[in-house]
This record gives sequence, C-alpha cells and structure tokens, in this order.
Amino acid sequence: MSLNVNLSKRLEKVASYLPAGAFFADIGSDHAYLPCFVCLQDSSTTAVAGEINEGPYESAVHTVKQNNLEARIDVRLGDGLAVLKEDEVHQVVIAGMGGALIRNILETGKEKLKSVNQIIAQPNIDARSVRRWFLANGYVLEDEAILEENGHIYEILTAKRKIAVSPYLEEQLEKQLLFGPYLLKQPNAVFYKKWRHEYEKLQNVLSQMEKAKTKDVEKIEQFNRELNWMEEILYDENKDNE
Repeated sequence: MSLNVNLSKRLEKVASYLPAGAFFADIGSDHAYLPCFVCLQDSSTTAVAGEINEGPYESAVHTVKQNNLEARIDVRLGDGLAVLKEDEVHQVVIAGMGGALIRNILETGKEKLKSVNQIIAQPNIDARSVRRWFLANGYVLEDEAILEENGHIYEILTAKRKIAVSPYLEEQLEKQLLFGPYLLKQPNAVFYKKWRHEYEKLQNVLSQMEKAKTKDVEKIEQFNRELNWMEEILYDENKDNE
C-alpha cells in the first residue's frame, strides 16, 4: 500500500526542477523520499536511489517497497556515482551535503556523467564550490533558489549541459560564484539574512587572522574583498528598506 510521502520544502524545490519523464539518480538518497515522491507524482519517471551507508540503504529499500515502486526505483548501495552504470541516467540530484563533498562526488564520478544533461545540487554550505565545478565542466547554471527551513538556510542550484547562455560576467565572476548570479539579481529576505550572518562570521575570522604572528596576506586580501562585496549587498538591502 502506497504511503503519502511528504517532502521538506527544500526537497520539494529540488523535485520541481526535474522534467516530466525523468530518469534520474538521487545520490545520498537517505530514505528514498525524493525519488518516491517524484515517481508517485509522475508515472513516467524512473530513478536510481544511491546510498553509501547500510542503515539508510535499508530504509530506502523499505520506503520503495511500501510505495510499490520496486519496478521504477532501483535502490543501490555504493559510494557516490559509483552506483551508476555508464550512460544510464539523464539527471543527477545530490542534496543535503557540503558543497566540497558534492564537488568531489561529481569530479570522482565524471565518467558516469556522459549521458547526464542536468545536475541539481543542494549544498548545505559552500555553494561556490559547486558553481565552480559546473563552470569548469560544461554545465551551465540555469537557475538558483534560496530558502529557510527549520532554522537552516539552503541554496539549490540546477545546471544543464551547454544549452543555455552563461549567467556570468567575466568582470564579476568571483563575486557571482560566491553569491550566485541569479540570487544576486533577485535577492530575497532569506538571501540577505544569510549574508548578514556570513558577514559577521567573516569579520571574526579576519580579526583572528590579523592577530596571528604569521599572516596569510593573500587570504586576508581575499577575505577583505569578499567582506566589501557583502557590505555592498547589505547596503543595497538597507537602501531598499528606506
């Protein structure tokens, strides 16, 4: 008997980027809630749910069985994209990990991405690492979202292979990689909240670095530049609120 699969707001947003009739992989699928939700909404969708840990893998198998989706969702135990066969899926979802880990999963499993025309990533931190990987590997950032749920702020990025115009401007590239080119264009209250918090954190980091006996001058310059960018953004917020 099928269950009513309820997704978090962030995973609902991730799911919204998948096309009808998708054949996608959800890497780090946990309980397989995302592939079950998508397959229950769209009878033409099929999925691979990949999980590295035995416990979540068993939970994913259980969820898929409860929803009678064994014929359409293949749950596999393995590390990252290693669970996939070559030229198998057309979309890849990696959600709920750090940006550096998402980047490493994509980089390590690059040979499995030949047939993948869309990647949807939801990094918990360091979205810049994911944007940079997309840029270096032929995936064009197509859209971004930022939202808050249960006290956490999440960014969601979707990119496709070389079919869209790049959102980046060469003279603003580093700034856009940090903040997100689409999020910079249409900042919302959650975006400003995130960068107020990041501004305070970076101020504290710089304060400690300045006190160090041996100073990393290059890093201090980089952080000061980023601090200035944050000040510009927060100034814009205050101006809009006047």
